[in-house]
Amino acid sequence: MTPKEILWANADTLEQATQAAFEAFQTYKHSSHFIRAELLAAMAVGISQRRHELVQRMITEAGKPHLLANGEIDRAIQTFKLSAIETLRWGGHTLPVDIDPNGRSYGEALVRWVPRGPVLAISPFNFPLNLGVHKVAPALAVGATVLLKPPPQAAGCAFILHEIYEDAIGQIRDRELGETIPKAAFQVLQASPEVIGKAVEDPRFGVLSFTGSDKVGWQLQAKATRKKVILELGGNAAVIVHRDADLQRAAARCAYGAYAYAGQVCISVQRILVDQQVMKEFSAQLIGEIKKLKVGDPADPATLVGPMIDSNAANRVMSWVDEAVHAGAKMIQGGERQGNLVHPILLTHVPLNEKVVTEEVFGPVAVLQSYDKMGEAIQEVNRSRFGLQAGVFSNDHTLIQKVIRQLDVGGIIINDVPTYRADVAPYGGMKESGIGREGPRSAMEAYCEPQTILTSTSRELL
Repeated sequence: MTPKEILWANADTLEQATQAAFEAFQTYKHSSHFIRAELLAAMAVGISQRRHELVQRMITEAGKPHLLANGEIDRAIQTFKLSAIETLRWGGHTLPVDIDPNGRSYGEALVRWVPRGPVLAISPFNFPLNLGVHKVAPALAVGATVLLKPPPQAAGCAFILHEIYEDAIGQIRDRELGETIPKAAFQVLQASPEVIGKAVEDPRFGVLSFTGSDKVGWQLQAKATRKKVILELGGNAAVIVHRDADLQRAAARCAYGAYAYAGQVCISVQRILVDQQVMKEFSAQLIGEIKKLKVGDPADPATLVGPMIDSNAANRVMSWVDEAVHAGAKMIQGGERQGNLVHPILLTHVPLNEKVVTEEVFGPVAVLQSYDKMGEAIQEVNRSRFGLQAGVFSNDHTLIQKVIRQLDVGGIIINDVPTYRADVAPYGGMKESGIGREGPRSAMEAYCEPQTILTSTSRELL
């Protein structure tokens, strides 16, 4: 299978897939927790068995460095395993109804989770496997069917995942476990924005889960009427380096967080806020760490910074840097470019209204800023219209607690960069970074709605 062999759906193909997902949902929503957990566990094994193929696909399609592609495979396996575990303990809860005199004949209420309907999942190129898995695995876990629309730049991993799914349901059928899984419970469909837009508006889908740019995400939300919407959008993540931090470690982690995968991660370090008392020492250490980074061929296991996804992306990043320099910024590291390969760029003295500060660069660019008091750093982090994640380097635990309470972001990483996602934990942003949370348990809850059951019983003694 090559990208050229991946068929693009038209309106008729989309209608067929949507109706198949809707019809399969009527059956799959009644499947047992056992069979769903078996399916998810089998898919985890299938990913492991096709690791090499998936890694190569990420390298060739997305330019993802070998090291990071391997790590993504590990995470995708873990996400399926976590979802299988959650499936086995996925249930409801009871509430006392007799707290009200009118409810004394009912005793307790049973509240159970019911899937909202088929899930329409749209994923981006930068994590071509695991970001799709974070939508597919929780959907299958709760008994929801799912239609995945992969990124056009790197669709191969999604189609391989579908092959793994078909193998898994075949294994379950052959084991004669007493249940079969409808083939259309998981489908992958490549389509243009115009075609997939019809699915966004289609009431047969109960959920839209989108990861991508904030501009596109909010446009889709406006169209996604009568359905639950989860948006995992972008950010311009900041990290605070306080005067008492381990500066060497902070510099090494900031270099990694800003430039791994050419900064094409929504929680890449973009703004580095440094206590002015240690700015000179820290900036020297940071430049030293940046120079250690291996830049080049993504197939080289030592490479951390590979090419950007395409020339348009590279051109945009360089134009934003040029604009900042023209406005007075200083480039103190990097700037070289060979085709789509942009070497790590570090800027300082950047006017605060420049795009490299206010927007999501999504490229190998970081901005150094200084602050006098921690309150100034917090204010600068919160000034952004985004609020995905932030990092704080400090050993003052009292100060850290104050910072935690004041940062307007969805995730805070203490003594590390924000470029980390714990796949088991709720993940998502505040403000224009999105709505809702992912992570197996969080996504499972988002894909469902509560149903309350009351049974009238006599309280008289027999």
